[in-house]
Amino acid sequence: MLTNLIQHSLAQILRDKGVIGEDQLHIALRAQQQTHQPLESLLVDLGFISESTIRAVLSENMGHESVDLATVLVEPAALEIVPKELARRYQLLPLSMDPQARTFTLAIADPDNILALDQLRALLDETYQIIPQLASQADILRAIDQHYGFALSIDGILHEIEPSDDDARVAESAVNEFSQPMVRLIDALLTEAVQRGASDIHFEPEHSFLRIRYRVDGVLHQVRSLPKSFWASMVVRLKVMSGMNIAETRAPQDGRISLRLSGRPIDFRVASHPTTQGENLVLRILDRQKGIVPLDKLGLDEHALSTLKKLIAKPEGIVLVTGPTGSGKTTTLYSVLTHVNHESVNIMTLEDPVEYPLALVRQTSVNEATKLDFANGIRSIMRQDPDIILVGEIRDHATAEMAFRAAMTGHQVYSTLHSNSAIGALPRLLDMGILPDVLAGNIIGMVAQRLVRQLCGECKQPYVPDRDERRLLHLDAEQDMQLYRAVGCASCHFQGYRGRFALMEVLKMDLELDDLVAQRAPAQQIRRAALAKGFRPLSLSGIQHILQGNTSLAEVCRVVDLSDALP
Repeated sequence: MLTNLIQHSLAQILRDKGVIGEDQLHIALRAQQQTHQPLESLLVDLGFISESTIRAVLSENMGHESVDLATVLVEPAALEIVPKELARRYQLLPLSMDPQARTFTLAIADPDNILALDQLRALLDETYQIIPQLASQADILRAIDQHYGFALSIDGILHEIEPSDDDARVAESAVNEFSQPMVRLIDALLTEAVQRGASDIHFEPEHSFLRIRYRVDGVLHQVRSLPKSFWASMVVRLKVMSGMNIAETRAPQDGRISLRLSGRPIDFRVASHPTTQGENLVLRILDRQKGIVPLDKLGLDEHALSTLKKLIAKPEGIVLVTGPTGSGKTTTLYSVLTHVNHESVNIMTLEDPVEYPLALVRQTSVNEATKLDFANGIRSIMRQDPDIILVGEIRDHATAEMAFRAAMTGHQVYSTLHSNSAIGALPRLLDMGILPDVLAGNIIGMVAQRLVRQLCGECKQPYVPDRDERRLLHLDAEQDMQLYRAVGCASCHFQGYRGRFALMEVLKMDLELDDLVAQRAPAQQIRRAALAKGFRPLSLSGIQHILQGNTSLAEVCRVVDLSDALP
């Protein structure tokens, strides 16, 4: 509970900021004398102010970040640390704990309560840093009643659901009440997926069961098989959370969920699709902490990073990033925008849809309903005095033509394109109807990339490569060399890999290459000219990481054709 002194200062702050008037404050103080309730709770109950406004005011004046507990996923491991009696006594709620970063995040009504923080430190390892986040007393007490006393682990929730054969009752309970197990089951699945570093969650109904798969490091893994009877109530819960129409089951829908987990915002982009076995749901996990990475932290080798920075330094023209779906193109482009983002430039984007909000950047989602496609969007953006334009994807002639028109009028344009390699972007644009004379001189450079999984440092196993492997990697038959292969352990969930990094080839255009493009030279001739200038293809980047022990030969061969690296 906030102390009387803090409550009194809160009243003064709210009044000074004009959030409440003298009459409203007088009414609330009189009600407090009669009921002895906290002032902030009375102001909310009387309808004078919202809890979010109180959080914002307290956060601003007390120097602590505020948190909305209605949108937070609470980790069971954090709750197990703090007994319910202690949580109620000091009005605090454990939110998350990160053993690697050694942080423990909690919501608390009075972040300056030294006694509460000392009690918590006694329960934790001394190496943990406590991160208090501000929440209202009413929110915390309500959340304590919701989270304590109920099973929060997936296995515990499933055990709680199993005895219930009344599917109609289960479905009816899944919409709003946290006390019902279906609500907690969805929260637990979302929490587990984020903690395991998944990029997507697949809910796939089959004839007699529901399959749940996570995409971790680009590969799908089945994590659960649940009874098919659970799916009706689970899909209702997911649709309610994402703002979808729960009555519509025969048409595709899109939605979005915004939550907080481990003290940071996590967004889920939700897409439903009707199948013969029921609605299929896929959630794309958008973690801003992972999605917006500084350029120097992308894991690029020195040559690729240096060339990429040279492309960015050009004042006008187009930079194209190519690669298949899920190869990290958006992350690279966001890193580039973050690198060039400054108050002195106007950056505008067209995306399908906007994945991560960027400060100072004007971001727009293309929308079929309002007939705002990429081509019309670029035409509109050109009237907004932009310096830098990001076009989510060049899909057709109209979009490509507008993008090049923007480049020719002195703008820096970034976009993605589907092609197998950096040089492969040129025939792709020619196929869209862009003239060679337009391509030449207006393309700054082209980037192709793939994401490969990184070997787990705890269990990777050394071995001596055989003759075929040495030939692929340009190793002498007698050269003393060892490679590493994936094994699997508890640290990497027995996958042998943990995390991913980018393989990237960056082609910087110059006058000679522009001349070849203008002459419609074959791709092989352009490639030979680029190699003579120091161009490093994806295959060489992959071989370098294999020899350094960062990944395995099998993993690189999964995403890159190494045959073109043969002498």
